[in-house]
Amino acid sequence: MNNINIPPVVKNLLIINVLFFIATYVLETKGIDLAAYLGAFYFDSPNFKIWQPITYMFMHGGFTHILFNMFALYSFGSVLEAHWGPKRFINFYLITGLGALALQWGVQAYEIYQITGTPVAHQVLSLASLEQGQYNPSLYSASQASTLFGTYFGPMVGASGAIFGLLVAFGMLYPNAELYIMFIPVPVKAKYIIPVYILIELSLGVAQFQGDSIAHYAHLGGALLGFILVKLWKNKNTFYDYYD
Repeated sequence: MNNINIPPVVKNLLIINVLFFIATYVLETKGIDLAAYLGAFYFDSPNFKIWQPITYMFMHGGFTHILFNMFALYSFGSVLEAHWGPKRFINFYLITGLGALALQWGVQAYEIYQITGTPVAHQVLSLASLEQGQYNPSLYSASQASTLFGTYFGPMVGASGAIFGLLVAFGMLYPNAELYIMFIPVPVKAKYIIPVYILIELSLGVAQFQGDSIAHYAHLGGALLGFILVKLWKNKNTFYDYYD
């Protein structure tokens, strides 16, 4: 993992993400919100566009967000691309990114259904009023109105879903690889730390702390698709080159 040579797909993904990140801040100075066009809105939102399930993976909400995602992409993605080859790696990356969005949409659809009785509620909602922060208190509570507003007008951005897919794949293919984790003074094997990380994400997603804007279920969607793909591919191939 200390090899400075970056395989081609990982290198291009790093470049694209950085270019999108720079463009986001350059255009912001001109009053253009790139996330409003390239972030992924809920499929029933009037702001949803057909290209967003792909472009959202290359958008990020801040420097820390892109820094950690790109570091993980370089660290784990380089190993996996060398293991699988470019074609299988990019397929894995994109499929897990799409799976992340699919699970997030599924959770949002369930929440909308619980509030309105239908997952496609734009026709029964006053979206203009919601966009202005107004709602009918006889129909929805403040919390419900906040959920509706966030779902219909809050885009999801980031490569984190695909990154979680990479983490799971790495943990399955290299379970005994030792990782150094921040604030832990000793290396921890991947087969121990990655499942713990997934469980933390699951608990945070279920808890839904107020003010938490992280799409935890998207992370879990990427992890789930990553697990399924590695299982399927391992059953069709004989690459069991685990670390000792």
